Amino acid sequence: MEEIITKETSERAVLVGLITQQQGEAKANEYLDELEFLADTAGAVTVKKFLQRLDYPNPRTFVGKGKLDEIKSFIEENEVGMAIFDDDLTSKQVSNIERELQVKILDRTSLILDIFAKRAQTANAKTQVELAQYQYLLPRLTRMWTHLERQRGGIGMRGPGETQIETDRRIILDKISRLKEELKSIDKQKAVQRKNRGKLTRVALVGYTNVGKSTLMNLLSKSDVFAENKLFATLDTTVRKVTIDNLPLLLTDTVGFIRKLPTHLVDSFKSTLDEVREADVLVHVVDISHPNFEEQIAVVDKTLREVCDGADKPVIMVFNKIDAFTYTPKADDDLTPATRENVSLDELKASWMSRMNDNCVFISAKRGVNIDELKEKIYEKAKEVHLTRFPYNDFLFQKYDDLGQAEDETVDADE
Repeated sequence: MEEIITKETSERAVLVGLITQQQGEAKANEYLDELEFLADTAGAVTVKKFLQRLDYPNPRTFVGKGKLDEIKSFIEENEVGMAIFDDDLTSKQVSNIERELQVKILDRTSLILDIFAKRAQTANAKTQVELAQYQYLLPRLTRMWTHLERQRGGIGMRGPGETQIETDRRIILDKISRLKEELKSIDKQKAVQRKNRGKLTRVALVGYTNVGKSTLMNLLSKSDVFAENKLFATLDTTVRKVTIDNLPLLLTDTVGFIRKLPTHLVDSFKSTLDEVREADVLVHVVDISHPNFEEQIAVVDKTLREVCDGADKPVIMVFNKIDAFTYTPKADDDLTPATRENVSLDELKASWMSRMNDNCVFISAKRGVNIDELKEKIYEKAKEVHLTRFPYNDFLFQKYDDLGQAEDETVDADE
């Protein structure tokens, strides 16, 4: 019972990052802020952040000896049990840092994997996370013996002079192979599910993690997808049938992207990302209240190019959380004064942000602001896709549009 209570107690952690030629102080601080959010999502409490200016990471200890001694003193004086580094560490670095600090050492990737393991609910997500964990663990076996549970008998399985590390490596390789086969089977099932959905237009919600995709999904589909103010609240893809005006379509909520997302993690979530790859229309949701949303947009765009293999898909840019937005205009903007709270929709539409995409919409999914305009944008894009597949349906849309126009004219006549 004591062990269970200890695990549930929030762990105290320090965060460590570097200021380099490629990463200035402002950027390094921003990355540490995001790392703190990741740590909070994982259940840790950040008590201090450490930054050091170096041309490149120390190959032995990531930071210099003086900074490592400073971190060690703080850890000992404040009963900190964990140090989290903002970049991936080599097995040698982890071993050396553990020896010096005598606490648990995590890097950004291992922290993300821990969150994924905590969030995974379905067999699909759990299998994908387990594969990513083993792929992360494999090159780091040189610093420890894993003593993994063996799936097969030990007699006859060890080669002449084979070390414990080699045995563990072989066991992990076997597990990776088995998990990949399981995911292939899952991919086939998902492909059949997508095929069975027929020719309905597919619209996928994409974006950085914690921008409000699941909240928007709930609003548009009147469903109850799990959503909270934490990173990676959604791991499993959720698909709902939605009808906008007279047009039925499939709306998909996907896993959020993040900076420095490990390649093997992207690979293991192939079946999830296939929903993005096969979507007809992408709705790129952006947290406009985040101070660096432009960089988040760039991260998502880069990931989408990799996932979709450069395919040119129609994209609707949705700036969400306008209710939490503080606006600081750029030099070429006409908006005044320099800083304003709760900017009106007309002012947002006149800003430089509206020029980032031909299809921009400013909304608040939480408060349901300007959702009708978003639905209209989705409807127009989905209708274009639908008519390329079923051109003979054009008269149905024309009849519907004429009916709407006639109703508008009737209202005007009555007035």
